[in-house]
Amino acid sequence: MLKITQLTKSYDKKTKALDNLDIEIKKGELIGFIGPNGAGKTTTLKIITGIITADQGSVEIDGHNLATEMIAAKKSFTFVPDHPEIYESISGIDYLNFIADIYDISIEDRQKRILKFSTKFQLEEALGKKINTYSHGMKQKLLITAALLPQAPLFILDEPHVGLDPHSSRVLKDLMLEHCANGGSVLFSSHVLEVVENLCHKIAIIDKGKLIAYDTLENIKKNKDVSLEDTFLEMTDHE
Repeated sequence: MLKITQLTKSYDKKTKALDNLDIEIKKGELIGFIGPNGAGKTTTLKIITGIITADQGSVEIDGHNLATEMIAAKKSFTFVPDHPEIYESISGIDYLNFIADIYDISIEDRQKRILKFSTKFQLEEALGKKINTYSHGMKQKLLITAALLPQAPLFILDEPHVGLDPHSSRVLKDLMLEHCANGGSVLFSSHVLEVVENLCHKIAIIDKGKLIAYDTLENIKKNKDVSLEDTFLEMTDHE
C-alpha cells in the first residue's frame, strides 16, 4: 500500500531531518507514527503527500510512484494535516462537494457518505454555515469528513485527535479501524501514546530522522510488562 525507500531530507548542511528512512505498510494495516518533537514525523508525511520533495529516496502509494505517477499516487490517499487549513469563505457543504468533485465521487455516493460522516461527527447542522464561523474542533471534523469521502486506499493523518472532543475522537478511532477492515490502510502521527498503544497494528518510532523501531507493540516492548510510554521514553532518552 505504501512503500518509502531510503527517504532523506536536509534543511541545512549540518542536520538531516530524515536519514535513509524505510517504511512499508500493507493493506489493512493501521500504523502509529511517533517520535519526539523535531524527529521528522511531519517532514515524512509532507514528503509522502507531495507537499515537499525529498533529497533522495522514493515513495510508492498503491503501486504508483509519487515522482513519476503523481496524479495517480495522489488519488490513492487522503490527508488530514496537523493544522486545519481550509477555504473559510465557503460553507461546509460546498467544501465537501469541492473535495468530492476532485475525486470524481458520484452525486449518489457523496450524498450517502456526507450524511454518514457528518452525522457521526455531529456536524450535519453546521454544513450550511460558512467555515469561518466554525470552531477549531469543527474545522478538524470537517477536514476528517472530507478526507473520508473518497474512500482512498491510504488514509494519512497528522495529529488528528488534537482539538476533537471525546465523542469525535472515539468516532475517528472506529472509522480508522473500519477503513482497515475494508482493505484500506491508515498512517497517523500522534503524541497521544495511549491512543497509539490501544489502536495500532504496528508502531513506527522515529528519532533524529532515523527509524529506530517498526514492529508490533509487543515486539517493540520485547514482551516486557511496561507501557508504550515507558518504552518510548527509554528508546529516545538522549541524556
